[in-house]
Amino acid sequence: MPGGSHGTFRPAFRRWRAGRPFWGGLLLALGGAEVLLTLKASLDVILHVGMQGLAGYLFPAVMLLCGVLILFNPSQRLFYSVIGVLVSLATWMTSNLGGFFVGMLLGIVGSCLTFGWLPDQEPRVSRRQRKKAAKAARAVARPLEREAGQTV
Repeated sequence: MPGGSHGTFRPAFRRWRAGRPFWGGLLLALGGAEVLLTLKASLDVILHVGMQGLAGYLFPAVMLLCGVLILFNPSQRLFYSVIGVLVSLATWMTSNLGGFFVGMLLGIVGSCLTFGWLPDQEPRVSRRQRKKAAKAARAVARPLEREAGQTV
């Protein structure tokens, strides 16, 4: 079934993704999930037990929640990103050194990407598209230069 649901899903997903800080929210949510998964590691793997009480589960859950909220409510992205970076840093003390640093770093990078996202910014043009436009401009300019040289 060529061009079926795949043909309509991808452009719709791209439009949805373009209107929000997708990569920042995704990285923050993945960081929270990774820290939650490392809490379930066996005692042989755990480096730093930390406060295994409520805070050990609460901070990664808040990271995950902030990442999902960034994806589905981008108008409040600044608040969620500040909370996300603070909670990501707090997992270093409460949850296996922030999920062995991986989850903590994913959360910090995702929060920073979200904080720096601008909703009204024009989409970036790829290098291939810029080269193509420059080549087309040169192709148009050459005949005009020849005509100008012949008339002078």
